[in-house]
Amino acid sequence: MTSALTVAAVQYEALDGGVPANVPEHVRHIEHAHSRGGRLVVFPELSLTGYDLELHADEEAWVTPGDPRLERIRETASRTGITVIVGAGFREGNGTPRLASLVIRPTGDAAPAFKTHLHGAERELFVPGAGPALLELDGWRIALAICFDAAVPSHASSEAEAGADLYAVSGVYLQGEEHRLGLHLGARSMDNRMFSVLANMGGSGAIGDSCGLSGAWGPDGRALTQLEVRGSAIAIATLQPEALLPFR
Repeated sequence: MTSALTVAAVQYEALDGGVPANVPEHVRHIEHAHSRGGRLVVFPELSLTGYDLELHADEEAWVTPGDPRLERIRETASRTGITVIVGAGFREGNGTPRLASLVIRPTGDAAPAFKTHLHGAERELFVPGAGPALLELDGWRIALAICFDAAVPSHASSEAEAGADLYAVSGVYLQGEEHRLGLHLGARSMDNRMFSVLANMGGSGAIGDSCGLSGAWGPDGRALTQLEVRGSAIAIATLQPEALLPFR
């Protein structure tokens, strides 16, 4: 890791209509991030449908390996050179249901990473992942987390031990959870001497209203940037590798 990494956290309010309705909006936000120098674009938990677990009674709400509905996102990642993290209910080839982040690379690959720490009704719908996932981009090691994963300190610490420089969280934090959000992201950064970024759900969903505050945190636990709006918007942060040195 020798160069800065520009990260875009997309605070996204999902549209009704499932995956087909939300893919074009994902593309629009990726293009916007590209225009601002983004190399990594992170969307919230279940961004392709919105956080409404009842939708998964319909098989059309699930994404599958090689899903043709994601072709426009794959093409945009390839054309812009951006790595994109989108959220979806994912059925593995053997039918196992997962709550996933899909890492879509410029090569067109779409590799899933699974939520480890399910909670509430999620436990009835999804099978948890075996542990956190780590990807590499421009020499940076990026750990992936999905919402409640960030509430479990060991999730981030295990990735830090594996050399993570950035903890990328796709989340759903609601009004009234502002303090909780700040503690989670700040503590994960400070305790593990790494950056964190959060893409929170935007607007209103089936479970309530977003508190906004998507952004990025430094290794000292302080917020580098946070959105002041609660609807769809993009938080951009350029992370400098030398900022990690005093803490390592």
